This record gives sequence, C-alpha cells and structure tokens, in this order.
Amino acid sequence: MTLQDRIAAFASLGKRLSHMDEESFEELAWRVQNNNNWFRKSELKEAINGLIFMLQEDKLQKWVSNYTLAIKSPKVVGLMMAGNIPAVGFHDMLSILIAGHRLKAKLSSTDTILPVYLMDELVKIEPRFAAQYQFADMLKEVDAIIATGSDNSARYFEYYFNKYPHIIRKNRSSVAILTGAESTEELTALGKDIFLYYGLGCRNVSKLYLAKDFPLPRLLDALASYEHIANNHKYNNNYDYNKSIYLVNGVPHLDNGFLLLKEDEHLVSPISVVFYEYYDDQNDLANKLALQKEKIQCIVAQKPSPFTQTGFGEAQTPELWDYADGVDTLVFLENL
Repeated sequence: MTLQDRIAAFASLGKRLSHMDEESFEELAWRVQNNNNWFRKSELKEAINGLIFMLQEDKLQKWVSNYTLAIKSPKVVGLMMAGNIPAVGFHDMLSILIAGHRLKAKLSSTDTILPVYLMDELVKIEPRFAAQYQFADMLKEVDAIIATGSDNSARYFEYYFNKYPHIIRKNRSSVAILTGAESTEELTALGKDIFLYYGLGCRNVSKLYLAKDFPLPRLLDALASYEHIANNHKYNNNYDYNKSIYLVNGVPHLDNGFLLLKEDEHLVSPISVVFYEYYDDQNDLANKLALQKEKIQCIVAQKPSPFTQTGFGEAQTPELWDYADGVDTLVFLENL
C-alpha cells in the first residue's frame, strides 16, 4: 500500500463511522458497556465523534505532510494499550499503520471491543490491512514499543522494554485556568472537559487554577446542567464516598450535589472531585504550571492566553498533531 492508499482507507473509516445506523450503534454500545460499565452509550458516542473528527482526509493529509514516511523496511511495533476511555489507543494504532509499519497490540482488559471493531471495519474497507496488524496477549518478537500506563506500570515497562526503541507514557492530567472573565457559556463548556468519560481520561480537567477572588459558586451554577452524570452508579458511589470522607474529616470543600471542589495543590483529583488553587498574577501562574509541566497533558483556558493550548469544551477532541505527552509519535516511527 502507498501512503495515499492508507490515508484513503482511514478517511473512509471516518465516513463509515459517521454513517453508522442506529441498530449497529446500539449493538456495539451493548457490547462495549458489557465489557466495561464506565463506557456507557453516551461515552461511546463521544468517542466515535472524536474519531470522526480526527479521520477527515484533509486533516490526515495535513498531518502526514510534515513527515517523509518512506518506510522501506517496515518494523513490527508493539503497542501496550490503555483502557481508561473507549479506544484511547486508537491514535497510536493509526500512527503505526499510517507510517507503514506493522502493528502488534495488546488490548487492555477494560477496552477489548471498540479497537477490534475499528480494525475489522478498516479491513472491510482495505483488505490489505489484514496482514498489517495483530492483537496479541504478549508483546514478543517486536522491533519497537509504545506503551501507556500508570507511573508504576511505566517503571515496569521501562525495565522490560528497555532494549527496544520505545515511547513510554506515564500518568498525566489536564488543568484549566479561570480568570473571572469567562462567560457562562464558556464555564458550561468547561463541564465537558471535566465530566466527559467521568473524568477518567488524561485530557480531563482535574485541577483549576483560579485568579484571586474567582467566584466559585458561579462555576458550580454553570455546571448544573451536568447533574445527569450522577445517574451512573459507579460515579455516584465515588461522589458519596469522597463526600463522606471530607465531611467526617472536616475537610473544607464545595458541593453542588454531584461534584466536589477542594482547594489542593495536587494535580490529580479523585473521581467526582476537582482540585483548585489560586494564583496571584501571571508570573505566579507561570511558575505553578512550570512545576507541573511533566504531569500536565493539556491546558484549557479562554483564548487568547499565553498559556492556552485548548479552548473550553475542546479537551477531548484533540487534533491528529496533538501528541500525548508532547512526544511526536510519527517522528519516532519515521526514524525506526
């Protein structure tokens, strides 16, 4: 296959997903949720919309135009996939295959359905891809590794895969900056960055940096429309648990009935909780962000801003060139 053949196939996959009929979606949603109760129908719909957003031919062409990708000797690239949100490892799958390498992927036990479905559909579009990928229980006989996991598992990956060229990703989370100048619509859009996938993704906002005197009740009011998130019993159990811990221990916090806000310097908050921290001025904010640079996936804020990477409500729809951890996957694959 040529690069243009591969681009055309993935663009066709995006179109096929955008025209999925309701019956097919319902059947897929049932299978996905049966595998993982966090992956409800609404989350699957958002994940598929994110793939459609990504798999547009003009975007694919723009993305690859910055690389040579003249792979004369394809390598087998092992992919250790995460499973915190539906098809979270798809960008890596796409990158490996679009570059012209062969994919050997180990699925997460919490996301076994959607990646397989996507590859099955891709092969229906372009049968030559059938020989280019494999799902495996163990990543043996590979030439390179891309792995995503927790900080603890990353240490294991570093040890086990050290002899291979590799990208090892660790825990990251995302933050939002609020100055007080945001509109109600922007604060409401921030709710999507907080609540989509129940806050389980590395691009979910788990920490707020607030200008002094920012009116937190205004934020809670703007987020009221997301109260349906408590209908997920797993999310609500986390909310009840964290609320009870804060109440028993006398920990100051704000509560709107489904979200807890707690002042805390840490970056990663528990499910149903968002931490916040005040900053004095732009220099103070820059210093705080610099200290957490290696742990921040993306920064959400009002545009334009010297710190903005992502606008409100856009954190979970990254562009193809918004690489996880800021590591250019295609450069890595191009140089194997």
